[in-house]
Amino acid sequence: MTRWTAAEIPDQHGRRFVVTGANSGIGLVAARELARAGAHVVLACRDLGRGDTALATIRAAVPDAAVELRPLDVSDLQSVRAFAGAFEGPLDVLVNNAGVMATPARTTNDGFELQLGTNHLGHFALTGLLLGRLLATDTPRVVSLASLMHRLGTIAFDDLQHERSYHPWLAYGQSKLANLLFTYELQRRADAAGVALRSVAAHPGYTATNLQVAGASLGGASLWSRLMGLVNPLVGQSVEVGALPSLYAATVPELHGGSYVGPGGLLQMRGHPRLVGSSVASKDVEIARRLWDESERLTGVTFALTPRATVAGS
Repeated sequence: MTRWTAAEIPDQHGRRFVVTGANSGIGLVAARELARAGAHVVLACRDLGRGDTALATIRAAVPDAAVELRPLDVSDLQSVRAFAGAFEGPLDVLVNNAGVMATPARTTNDGFELQLGTNHLGHFALTGLLLGRLLATDTPRVVSLASLMHRLGTIAFDDLQHERSYHPWLAYGQSKLANLLFTYELQRRADAAGVALRSVAAHPGYTATNLQVAGASLGGASLWSRLMGLVNPLVGQSVEVGALPSLYAATVPELHGGSYVGPGGLLQMRGHPRLVGSSVASKDVEIARRLWDESERLTGVTFALTPRATVAGS
């Protein structure tokens, strides 16, 4: 089996990318390697201090990197709208990478459960608001970061914000299942509208990043944070390898819309990228449509994708 690496990224000169949460971890490595391949990369970050550090890191590794930093907090719809409103010119690829995992019960400024609001609703809104910029290019692509944990998820329409009952991992699973339902539904709608947009998803397997530590630390769970700090380096693969599915999903020309990319090793936990499968629940068309409608209602963002008119006799 061919072991795809970042060295195989096609030339990206003349192409523009937005990577959310690019100040650390998988997002930072993805932004760096896209810049190394010649792309113009916008680092969309909530923490501008860490974003500045990320810019310096990329420029040290790639002296001629075309990178810029812009503020974006995907957990805040006001920030999402401000980012999209200030974005000018075409956009080739949007990488919806930012996320939180297994946090204590918290809500966003908009009143959404934090994980659903950050991982799904914020990126849903961002994609919709940037859709015109994407469709101004020849080969637009949206990459959404999912997780193996989507298999734990169910879309609880009767308690979508987990107000009655909250479990951090079940809420995380719901948000990651939502990412895949969104990916597949966006592709169906793009196909129906006859536009060239490709919507794909990726997951990093078990990768040693600060995501596992940061989620628990939001609620002061220092014991869990310390435990994950010890376990991650022993069990998780490096962030350099963990970023490869995202890079593959964002750049491989022949990748079809609706594809899902993950590590090719045992149980998709680690290894080089390949096409992988997702749960039956992630492919439920009726649930996907219902979630889409609810996401539009909650965010106030609709997508300018109009199905093609059927020509008589065609």
